[in-house]
Amino acid sequence: MRDLPVPEPGTPDHRSPLRFLLWIARVHLRSLGIGATYGIVWMLSQSLMPFVIGRAIDQGVVAKNGSALLGWAGALLALGAVQAFSGVMRHRMAVFNWLSSAYRTVQVVNRQATRLGATLPKRLSTGEVVSVGANDVHHIGDAMDVTARGTGSIVAIIVVSVLLLIMSPPLGLIVVVGVPLILVVAAPLLRPMHTRQERARSLSGELNTRAADIVAGLRVLRGVGGERLFADRYRDESQGVRRAGVEVARAESKLSGAEVLLPGLLIALVTWLGAHLAMDHKITVGQLVSFYGFAVFLIEPMRTVGELAGKITKAHVAAGRVIRILALEPEVPLTGAQVPADDAELVDPESGLIVRPGQVTALVATDPVESRAIADRLGGYTPSTATYGGIPLIELADLRHRILVALNEDRLFTGPLLDEVGAAGFDPAVHAACAEDVVEAVGRDAEVAEGGREFSGGQQQRLRLARALAADPEVLILVDPTSAVDAHTEARIAQRLGPARRGRTTLLCTSSPLVLAHVDQVVFVAGGQVVAEGTHDELLAAEPGYRAVVTRETAPDEEEASPISG
Repeated sequence: MRDLPVPEPGTPDHRSPLRFLLWIARVHLRSLGIGATYGIVWMLSQSLMPFVIGRAIDQGVVAKNGSALLGWAGALLALGAVQAFSGVMRHRMAVFNWLSSAYRTVQVVNRQATRLGATLPKRLSTGEVVSVGANDVHHIGDAMDVTARGTGSIVAIIVVSVLLLIMSPPLGLIVVVGVPLILVVAAPLLRPMHTRQERARSLSGELNTRAADIVAGLRVLRGVGGERLFADRYRDESQGVRRAGVEVARAESKLSGAEVLLPGLLIALVTWLGAHLAMDHKITVGQLVSFYGFAVFLIEPMRTVGELAGKITKAHVAAGRVIRILALEPEVPLTGAQVPADDAELVDPESGLIVRPGQVTALVATDPVESRAIADRLGGYTPSTATYGGIPLIELADLRHRILVALNEDRLFTGPLLDEVGAAGFDPAVHAACAEDVVEAVGRDAEVAEGGREFSGGQQQRLRLARALAADPEVLILVDPTSAVDAHTEARIAQRLGPARRGRTTLLCTSSPLVLAHVDQVVFVAGGQVVAEGTHDELLAAEPGYRAVVTRETAPDEEEASPISG
């Protein structure tokens, strides 16, 4: 029994779809070779059966030779045993090749997605990424699966052609010329199928993106009455995907029909000519039976050759989508190796923000977009000149372990709640996030559904906060960590965050007075630049713009500009 997936998938060749498929084949060369060997033995044992039957008729039945008949019957039995054994082993290797290649593709894509981080959703839609895991890995696996049967079929066609040439040159010549001719005639059917599959996959990816957006914003859509509008749009787009799927099915049906019709015509010709040769006594009765058996047998290997071409075509399309992901480069490459000092300051020169070590600092901006942009720069998610302990972020070792940015867009993953939050520091983190009631209600070993959909928005936010606190990074950047909870819960979280992060550097991007009153330092940003620093009370007294943001007041200049008074 072989364990899958493998610990290290390797480095894929993503210069082209064909090179990627060849890389997959090279990695699995041994198992593909074993599978192909079993496939050849499996097909050859079947292809030789008509020959053995013909010999048994001529040398045993017609010649009335019992020992010869018994000998050829034993040979037929041996071929049957070999076919059964090799068929089982071929299937086992084919399944292994399918699973291994599919798993390996998933591994390299997931590794690349982790490497890209925030770059991935900026470059590719959710639907495109979902399509790789939902469809494309299956087609790549199918291409590796069919190689065993495809190789055996090609070898069997060659062997049968040679036998026919030896037994009857005219019949052998028909097969030798007819098989390549069939492939040439069927080849033009592959191109339309390739094009239509690409279009169907593109539309499917867009539809998956639309579905993900609708699910993510379903509560908002229901609140504003937009559910029907988006449902209609989804219905229209899904019909477009259905029509594209029908076009693919039409192309596949034409290819499938050709896989049956063209070999059938060839077989009919071989049978007709063989019958006439037997009537003219140019071949024996046993040879005629063999010719008919060969003709019937050839249906399967020739159909498999057509299937091989179709699945490789689908795999080529799928590999194209995979290499689009693998070819992306992160906006901020994380290849540094420098280690900062223990008391390191996190600095954003673009805004002038300095996050001092060991303190809980709050960032208040007149525009929430500004605070999010600063958080992205300080987390190393966008190109910037930010430094940590004087070291540029791109030169920092283990940046993602040292600096953690927690957003409301982050998702909860499927699995036990204890694993989701983190077993290390679970109870203190849950306490600091005021999520004890959530844990008590479901239990720490409860299975979290996809996206944590069984929890309310506020419960999800508190669990995400607990997860970030349990990670215990050197620097924790929280963006609006209490926006979805009630005021009472928010006040308790504000009181507990400081003790929970004592001695660690923390930056809170928030404008909540309940939180701001419990931090060590508040930094006010306007127009993308730091304009004031101090405690919450100090800034309330000295900075009108700050007071307008945190108390939701209207700034003096806005009151004068307002057309409505009194």
